[in-house]
Amino acid sequence: MRQILFGIQLALDTLRGHKLRAFLTVLGVIIGTSTVIGVGSIIAGLDGAITNQLKSFGTNNLVVTKWDSLIGFGGRSLEERLRKPLTYENAVAINERCPSVLNVSPWLFAPWNMIHKGKYKGIDAFNLNLGGTDPSYVESGVEMIHGRFFSESENLRRLPVVVLGEDLGKSWFQNADPVGKPVEIDGHIFEVVGVMKRPTASMPGQEDRRALFPYFSMRKMFPNAREHMLIVVAQEGRQAAAIDEVRAVLRIERRVPYDKTDSFSISTAEQMIDQFRGVISMVALVMVVMSSIGLLVGGIGVMNIMLVSVTERTREIGTRKALGARRIDIVTQFLTEAVVLTFLGGLVGMGVGWLISQGVGFVFPTLPTAVPMWAVMAGLGVSVGVGLFFGIWPASKAARLDPVVALRYE
Repeated sequence: MRQILFGIQLALDTLRGHKLRAFLTVLGVIIGTSTVIGVGSIIAGLDGAITNQLKSFGTNNLVVTKWDSLIGFGGRSLEERLRKPLTYENAVAINERCPSVLNVSPWLFAPWNMIHKGKYKGIDAFNLNLGGTDPSYVESGVEMIHGRFFSESENLRRLPVVVLGEDLGKSWFQNADPVGKPVEIDGHIFEVVGVMKRPTASMPGQEDRRALFPYFSMRKMFPNAREHMLIVVAQEGRQAAAIDEVRAVLRIERRVPYDKTDSFSISTAEQMIDQFRGVISMVALVMVVMSSIGLLVGGIGVMNIMLVSVTERTREIGTRKALGARRIDIVTQFLTEAVVLTFLGGLVGMGVGWLISQGVGFVFPTLPTAVPMWAVMAGLGVSVGVGLFFGIWPASKAARLDPVVALRYE
């Protein structure tokens, strides 16, 4: 213990005497540790926010798509892209033949190969999220801020009415009443009948730029649109039965052979959470690789500076060995100096990482950030490990010095 305390004191004296050199030496450690802390805090905050929001999606709601998962991280397979789309008739069949289902809302996507834009009194809005659905969509948890949702009569008569998302409504109307106002969307004029509250399952920082039309008005507007999503609301406490019934009906409707897998997916809130965490794990892996590069550079810098330190203190090492210091004492001294150097670099990196997380939280208020304990422990543990690993060679070189030769060194 005395040797370790003595090594810590010598390391701190060396740092005070060569502040700039010490800072440049551990710069890579600082970058690597701050990356772990900063990205770890963002991932932890994002995970908590998305998990809570997906849970608020409801235990009775299901989303049916032709894709294997809602989160298409890494792209879609050729087999998925060749699947035939879901249809409005599929929604009707589920509604009629599934006793555990409360209602089904078709969602018709606008063409994805164009940028959808809107305008109101010279105020332009781009990248609108257009969708066509029916009045039963409100059962999936829609809350209105202004006005109402469109009616079944407006849907069947293909009337040019639209319900806007919260952020789109604010950007166009500010504090004015939007109901009854005409807006232009993709070159067509629609009457605003209501503004919806932002969905609870939206991504942090994501703007609610939805523009929802009656299903048949959407088909009239985009006759070539084919891609559908089905929002299914199960009877209370009967989600599992609803999933089985929906799967059976869709396999019949889509003529899936008995020995083939489903050509669609049925997602619950729990499954969407699992899919999201799969994406997050990939991000965490990238984070580890990025921080490892910084720590590797920092470790090489520490090894170089420790080798220089051994050369500069050759006479000191010779004197200590002549006075009875053992090899283990010399090794302990230099390893302690290396660990102190990288540990302090890790502490600075923690501070920088915390500032990064606070900065992200300031820029994106809807994205909560929190520094997780695992990131703190990992950052400090790895920084200490770098000091130990890259300090072994300089320490062993110092311990092998012949005291007679060392005392003659100029």
